[in-house]
Amino acid sequence: MLYVLIIVIVVVAIIFLIRGLKPANQSLERKAITKTENPVILLIIDSLMDEPLKQAIKKGRAPALKYLIEQGRYYPNMISSYPTMSVTIDSSLLTGTYSDKHRVPGLVWYDEKEKRLVNYGSAKEEVFKLGIKQVVKDNLYHLNHSHLSRDVKTIHEKLAEKGLESASINALVYRGNEKKTLNLSKVLSKLDIMPESFQIETPLLFSYGALAQFSPTNNQNTQLWERYGFNDKFTAQELKYLIQNGKLPAFTIAYFPDLDKNVHEKGPINHIDSIEKTDKQIQEVLNAYESWDEAVQSAIWIVMGDSGQAKVGKDKTKSLIQLNEILDSHYKIHKITEPVKDDDQIVIGYNERMAFIYNLDPNITLEEIAGHLQQDERMNLIAWKSGADVHAAANGHKEKLTFRPNGDYKDPYGQSWWLHGDYSVLDLSVNNRQIEYGTYPDALARLHSSLHSHSGNYIIVDAKPGFEFAGEGTPVHPGGAAHGSIHEQDSLIPMIVTGTETKPEHMRVVDLYPWIMNLPSLAD
Repeated sequence: MLYVLIIVIVVVAIIFLIRGLKPANQSLERKAITKTENPVILLIIDSLMDEPLKQAIKKGRAPALKYLIEQGRYYPNMISSYPTMSVTIDSSLLTGTYSDKHRVPGLVWYDEKEKRLVNYGSAKEEVFKLGIKQVVKDNLYHLNHSHLSRDVKTIHEKLAEKGLESASINALVYRGNEKKTLNLSKVLSKLDIMPESFQIETPLLFSYGALAQFSPTNNQNTQLWERYGFNDKFTAQELKYLIQNGKLPAFTIAYFPDLDKNVHEKGPINHIDSIEKTDKQIQEVLNAYESWDEAVQSAIWIVMGDSGQAKVGKDKTKSLIQLNEILDSHYKIHKITEPVKDDDQIVIGYNERMAFIYNLDPNITLEEIAGHLQQDERMNLIAWKSGADVHAAANGHKEKLTFRPNGDYKDPYGQSWWLHGDYSVLDLSVNNRQIEYGTYPDALARLHSSLHSHSGNYIIVDAKPGFEFAGEGTPVHPGGAAHGSIHEQDSLIPMIVTGTETKPEHMRVVDLYPWIMNLPSLAD
């Protein structure tokens, strides 16, 4: 979430400087919100992980989260989608599908039709190299309105069809049925820096930092030093305002982004103080009720992370995998500061500990490229597709694993597969044609979906814990932590549920959609 917000923050900062813009308050007075018994409130805490959460609770530094766990149920190992980047995870959460259906492949990917890299907002250096206008379009418009497939419907869209209202607070993926205008800047539009405005589709209640907010008293949390509203305090105050003013709809999703930044900087363990700060904001929300007991009796609460993070070593020369350097002696690599040229052979889309490598030269095979990459012992997995088959290789394994859906092997999620080769490449245990996953949860479905998430001739590369990929201006975290990988350290997240005895069919983010839609207050 952190790096996606960078571009939004930059945009808002420029608009504030040019126009002296005040936060865009929305009047809720004329919005007739139907009161729902036991509404659903979903809080997403970016990069919340099980072990640090348990440590924070043990030390008495997360009383709100402890209380919610005691009043409900705790699931420590929910499986995220892949790559473990916020835009893809949020799309899976809101549509109940993996990326082969929702079509948001990752934070950065190559659009074969438009012959350009799509970047929703990684490190500011990469954003400026690609061009701020295009990144603004991708982030503020294309993500929700043209890249997120129209063949799937979000929770917001489905609820609107049932006549139920919903709210989105600081969530990156939010598409709903309400038409709104997001105004940017006439001056910057004339200077060709960004569009003047966007026509967007949102749920009935939509809050997005200083660009759209409910509470007229929340302005103190939209200042420059508060990242223009993209912070935990802003999210908590917006949700608190809905509760106190009787405007809470049937379903609300609220994003708490601050923890992610601190985990990136401090690593996957040493950030309990940051969990404590987020917990204080959740206390603020619970305090909007007469008591915390009333809060859990009045609503169904779901609190969850979105991805884990794996440690990145301090030594940049070892921990940062420079894909350009590995491949440059063999192929002509596209430079992100330039348009894709006819003689470019390779385009790379970096997603921290995962990357897409696109082969533009029909005379080069994906297996050839994979062979060069497999020699680097820092590579976790290398995967590519050929017809209906997916191939996965790994350093230290002479044989690859080949698989495709609809075979005689069954996994714990009711999915069937055809398998051939070295099962240990994906750390699979197979007994009587029953598949059990090890280090890479739900690896077959997640890899298959990612390799079918968008058109193109490409390879997926995945880094071992301790390492991340680095390119021209990409965000890197030596001595800290990063995500993106299919490894369990990046993939397993906790979830707290109060107010219902039901649970998802499987403990995967992709299974939350049907479960949420069938909760009593949202079901038909």
